[in-house]
Amino acid sequence: LRYLHREGIVATDLACSVPRGRIYRQASLPTSIAWKDVARLLASIDRRSDVGKRDYAMLVLLASYGLRAREIAALCLDDVDWQHAQIDIPMRKGGHSTRYPLSATAGDAVIGYLQVRRTDVAHRQVFLTSRSPYAPMHHWAVSAMVSARMRNADIHVTRAGSHTLRHACVQHLVEADVPFKIIGDYVGHRSPATTLIYAKVAVHKLREFVIADAEDVL
Repeated sequence: LRYLHREGIVATDLACSVPRGRIYRQASLPTSIAWKDVARLLASIDRRSDVGKRDYAMLVLLASYGLRAREIAALCLDDVDWQHAQIDIPMRKGGHSTRYPLSATAGDAVIGYLQVRRTDVAHRQVFLTSRSPYAPMHHWAVSAMVSARMRNADIHVTRAGSHTLRHACVQHLVEADVPFKIIGDYVGHRSPATTLIYAKVAVHKLREFVIADAEDVL
């Protein structure tokens, strides 16, 4: 119809009258990267600089726990229980909180940043901007940092950001055959349906189904 209007065959552009195809909820595939690319991303960070230590700590938390950018930005110093090696993520998207065991990798990354973090500020948020006035990072800045770091590491994905690492975390757990209920609780999904979308990328499970006795089942 656009062509007909452009060629002058019809006087009115009727293209806008054509109904769009229906889009179903959870129909798309999660935008993720392979776990080897996550490791490559982390290895690309120069941790000799203060910014490098900060960004590395955020990337480790995002990938290890599947956190959202808002949860990283809201993380406070009091949320880390060093005595019991635990980390609290309060007021998640679903209105609940989660307490994780603090892994040695994540703990070392956070400590590495805290050793160079500004101490002359009143803010209790863990991650601060790198320039004066030193203030807590916004969630969009966290996501932009991830996108920039991925480009620098030559990792290309559509709409790269903090959710790319969240999806990578979930997909890594799916590939490790962790039950979907546990995965949903781990990353703070409000609905089981949100977690089940990752069944579409469980290629190893689909492969087992095809090469096994799938014909008898069907």
